[in-house]
Amino acid sequence: MRRPAATAIALAALVLGGCGAPSADLYVVERTGSTPGARLSMLVGDGGTVSCNRGPQRQITSDQLIEAREIADGLNGDEEEPGPAARGLTLPPAPGSILRYRVRSEAGVVAFGDTSRGQPEAFYRLARLTRRLAKEACGLAR
Repeated sequence: MRRPAATAIALAALVLGGCGAPSADLYVVERTGSTPGARLSMLVGDGGTVSCNRGPQRQITSDQLIEAREIADGLNGDEEEPGPAARGLTLPPAPGSILRYRVRSEAGVVAFGDTSRGQPEAFYRLARLTRRLAKEACGLAR
């Protein structure tokens, strides 16, 4: 009887030992631009947190986390079809650009401007969510 009890205790210790470990990062966004408040460094974590300009981690909503995960998947792609980050896609901004983004994800780095031609859907979604998280979760103006 001692053996099953010892096994159960060891298993519980392993499970509890993993708790509290930091979650993986989905991506890091570096945004710059020609408008006030454009400069931003944002870390989006897979545990449902965001950190703006190296500040404290703040919780994001479930919907925002789902959107962030979908964006990360769109950036990374998969083995059959590598995403723009895996290909290191860099798109030059077109004239009139206000904001520029450099994004590091698990698969690699992408760079683009708000007016870049040929942006994949993940870039538009990322720009939109970045603004939303900066305003709603971090309390920034932009």
